[in-house]
Amino acid sequence: MTEENVVYVGKKPTMNYVLAVVTLFNSGSDEIVIKARGKAISRAVDVAEIVKNRFINTVKVKDIQIGTESLSSEEGNDVNVSSIEITLAKEE
Repeated sequence: MTEENVVYVGKKPTMNYVLAVVTLFNSGSDEIVIKARGKAISRAVDVAEIVKNRFINTVKVKDIQIGTESLSSEEGNDVNVSSIEITLAKEE
């Protein structure tokens, strides 16, 4: 999996990420990973569902990885943040 096939979901509107994923699929990618952590996880799930149900019907969820990442907060404390990776793949 190359870094070009990864969409990082953050605070922008959901449709921005949907457009990014659809654009990657239309430019020839067969597999795309949607990554998010913390509060953006629900937005990442929305992105995957919108792409799958409204834009490209031949796309299926191939894999979902969940985990915890340890980040340093501004106060210097270590904070655990949930993370998710949703792999979407085109069906043959």
